[in-house]
Amino acid sequence: MSDITCRIEGRAGRITLNRPKALNALTWDMCLEIEKALIAWADDPVVKLLIIDGLPCEKAFCAGGDLAEMYATGSAGDYSYGRRFWQDEYRMNAALFNFPKPVITFLHGFVMGGGVGVGCHGSHRIVCDDTRVAMPETKVGLVPDVGGSLILARAPGRLGEYLGVTSARMGPGDAIHAGFADYYIPRDHWASLMETLVETGDWEAVDRSALPAPDSKIAAQQAEIVDLFGGETLRDIVNLLAATDSDFARSALKEMESNSPISMACAVELIHRSRAKDTIEGALEMEYRFTARSMEKGDFLEGIRAIIIDKDNAPKWRHAGPGAVPPADVAAMFQPLRADALTL
Repeated sequence: MSDITCRIEGRAGRITLNRPKALNALTWDMCLEIEKALIAWADDPVVKLLIIDGLPCEKAFCAGGDLAEMYATGSAGDYSYGRRFWQDEYRMNAALFNFPKPVITFLHGFVMGGGVGVGCHGSHRIVCDDTRVAMPETKVGLVPDVGGSLILARAPGRLGEYLGVTSARMGPGDAIHAGFADYYIPRDHWASLMETLVETGDWEAVDRSALPAPDSKIAAQQAEIVDLFGGETLRDIVNLLAATDSDFARSALKEMESNSPISMACAVELIHRSRAKDTIEGALEMEYRFTARSMEKGDFLEGIRAIIIDKDNAPKWRHAGPGAVPPADVAAMFQPLRADALTL
């Protein structure tokens, strides 16, 4: 059985992720198949819109990327595999972001990491009651990537910094408020909506099906998030949180304790840079500067070992804590790659 199916049905190009035992985690081949479909359908007059779903997996649209091979090759000193994977994945993310026709994504269950890169760059992003969206990369020694840094940079106030460094999960109302989704439609309405889209190619059927978004917890916390996550650096944010006597500040610090310090520090810098550039190409190029160095000079291999391979949840990070990352270490991760730079 294929890990992904790309086909034309009626007036729609359809992409379905199909790795239920792996929570639809993206493989390199899946990224290449998506890109191939995008190229083929961009100018095909039969295809009026694109539908992306992961419904063969009950629990997740896509819970991230398949990292086992990256760990195996990186641990052996071969960093080229991961770099090639990210290059191809990011090129696909950019093609999806820039696709010239409506892209309708049905985001159920877990939508995390690489799943955001496939599901959250569409024009019509649909969530339901069980949707849980997150950018948890700092937990494994990465930064929010796959173009996710651009979505975080465009989030209201300083929600991007908060979500990027804490890896907090968003429910459906949160995802819509933060700009990761557009529409709330209960999942039991999805099958009939897909049938309509396939038959008619009328993307406005999504608007007609949408219901008011559920309440958003982070919207209620936004004023405090703006006050506490507006610092120029991670150290500024940590100092503000530590000096603030509130349940929210204490909870945020606790969520950050187990994450990679260098990844969190770089996530703050990355979001600021992506906010200034405000293009998908600029965001991906900055993300790749970090990810290309993440195995050799960052915490990525140790993060995968602790969370995914050995599952001891006891990573030994390069820095003692979130306040102990020198600015020079952050700057080094974002130096231009020159001849090895990402090309889209």
